[in-house]
Amino acid sequence: MSLSDAVDPDSIAVIGASATPGKLGNDAMANAKEFDGDVYPVNPSGEGTVYGYEFVDSVTDVDADLALCCVPAGATPDVLEDCGEAGVGAAVVFAGGFAEAGEDGEQLQARVRQTAEEYDITILGPNTAGHIVPHRNVFSSFVPGFDEIEQGDVAVVAQSGGVGVTATFQLDREGYGVAGMYGLGNRVNTDFHDVIPVLDDDPEVEAMALHVEGTEHHEAVVDAVRESETPVVALKSGNRMEEFVGAHTAAPFQDYEYYKEAITGAGGVVADSLTELLDASRVLASAPEPDGPNVGLVTAQAGPGIMLADYLDERGVEFPELTGESRERVDDILPGFTYDENPVDTGRPMPQFGEVVDAVARDDNVDIVLVYEIFEHSLGYPVEELETLAEDLDKPIVFTVAGPDEALTPDRERMEDVGVVTFDAPERAAYATSVLADWAR
Repeated sequence: MSLSDAVDPDSIAVIGASATPGKLGNDAMANAKEFDGDVYPVNPSGEGTVYGYEFVDSVTDVDADLALCCVPAGATPDVLEDCGEAGVGAAVVFAGGFAEAGEDGEQLQARVRQTAEEYDITILGPNTAGHIVPHRNVFSSFVPGFDEIEQGDVAVVAQSGGVGVTATFQLDREGYGVAGMYGLGNRVNTDFHDVIPVLDDDPEVEAMALHVEGTEHHEAVVDAVRESETPVVALKSGNRMEEFVGAHTAAPFQDYEYYKEAITGAGGVVADSLTELLDASRVLASAPEPDGPNVGLVTAQAGPGIMLADYLDERGVEFPELTGESRERVDDILPGFTYDENPVDTGRPMPQFGEVVDAVARDDNVDIVLVYEIFEHSLGYPVEELETLAEDLDKPIVFTVAGPDEALTPDRERMEDVGVVTFDAPERAAYATSVLADWAR
C-alpha cells in the first residue's frame, strides 16, 4: 500500500455525493471541486449535476485514484469492495462508528481492514476529517472552508480530526497556511510512521506537527521521527480519562513520559499545547538552524523584555556577554539611562533601534536573536535592517510584534518573507526561541 494515490491523485471519486446543501456528500464535493484533475460524484440516486459534475452510478464506472467515502459505517465495507474492483488506490473513510464504538464497531473495522488488505487500498480513517494538500489542490474533506486554506510550510498530522481542523484554521488565520493536514482517525492501515516519510520527501514541507493520542506502532513512529530530516514536533494528549480516549479514536492509553523521552531522544520536539505545537513547528520550518543555543535579546520596552528573559532563563537558555566591539557599538547608540548588557533595552522605540538589533545580531557570541518592539507609526519596524541581516547572516531572528494589526501587518509580512519569524505575544516568541536553543544543543 502507498499513500501516493491519496497525496497526489490524478482523479477523485466522491462516493455518496449529494446535490443537497448541508449533506456530507455535498460538503465533500464543495471541497473536491477545487481539484485540477477529474472529479466523479458517485450516487446511483443522483440526478443531473453537482457543482458542474455529472453524477455517475458506481465507482466501477470511472477510473479514480482516490475515493472519498461519504457513506454510513455499515455501508463502508461494500463500498470499499467496489473501490477495490475499480482499482482505487486510496480511500478516505469519514464515518465514525467503528472500533471506537464497541464490539460491533470493532468487527466492522476488521472488515474494512480485511477488504483494504485484499485490494491493496490505503485507508485514511475511518472516523476522520480527511486530508488536504493545498499545493496540489487536493481538499479531501467535508470541512467547510478547507478549500480556501492557503499553502504554508508546516504539515499537520493529527489523530483527532477536530485537532487537525483547529490547527489548520489557526495557522491559516494567522497568515501561514499549511503544507498539508492529514487526519488519521482510527488508523486502520495508515499511521504516523506511514505519513512521516512521505512528508519528509515532500519539498514543500519544512516541518511536521503531530497530534498523538496513542498508537500500537509507537516504536515505528519513534523510528520515523529519528530518520526524518525534516523537523518533527509532537503534542501528546489523551494522558488521562482512559475510557474517554478509547471512545474517540480507539487509541490505546499510553504514557506521556514515554512519548516525551522517546521522541526527544529521537531528535523531535514535544510541545505541551496546541499553540506550542504550531509555534515550534513554524519556527523550525522558517528559521535557519542555529549554530548554538546562545540568545541575544533586544527590547524596546523593559517590561516585556523582562518577561522574555524570565521565561528563557527558567528554561536554561544562556544570554552571553557581548563582545567588546558590540558593546562599543551599542554604547555609541544608546543614551545612558538604558540597559546595554545582554539583554539590551533601548527604553522605547527609537530611530536607531534597527542599528542596535544589527549590533547584537552580528555579535559572534550570539547564535539566536530575539527582539521585542511596540509598533509606532512614526518609526515602523526596522525592516530594512532585518532584511540585510537575513541576507548577511545565517542566524535565526525571532521578532515579537505589538500594535494594531492593520498598521503593523505590512512590515510583519516583509519580515516573514525573509525568514524573520514573528509572534504577537512575548511568551510565544520566548517559547519558540527556547525551541531553537534546545534544537542547537
